[in-house]
Amino acid sequence: MDTLKKLRSFARKLKNNLFVLYLSYKDPRTPLFAKIVAICVVAYAFSPIDLIPDFIPVLGYLDDLILVPLGIALALKLVPSQIIEDSRVRAQEMKKNGKPKNWFVGTLFITVWILFAIWIGKLIYNWLS
Repeated sequence: MDTLKKLRSFARKLKNNLFVLYLSYKDPRTPLFAKIVAICVVAYAFSPIDLIPDFIPVLGYLDDLILVPLGIALALKLVPSQIIEDSRVRAQEMKKNGKPKNWFVGTLFITVWILFAIWIGKLIYNWLS
């Protein structure tokens, strides 16, 4: 039971850090490289497409258990600490007021994944032809 509580706490902290990264990459004070890493980590974490598909036994969940936390840790180290602290405060305020909805970014991510799928489909079609 204690292990389950630790896992829930870890998952909650991970989710909060993702939201902090989301707010951090939108901050104009964040360096460009840190923004790029933060955007990639947030997009990958929320993407329905994984590097290693979840249906592959054991390996399928390793990216969620290892890559995402490592990406979050790296991105948090790249973003200046003052921006992280400001983002944590803003995240807590937004959490109290309800989660924001950014339809533009959501639409952008979906469009990118659709274009990527079309591109992969064309490559496979050309390879098989």
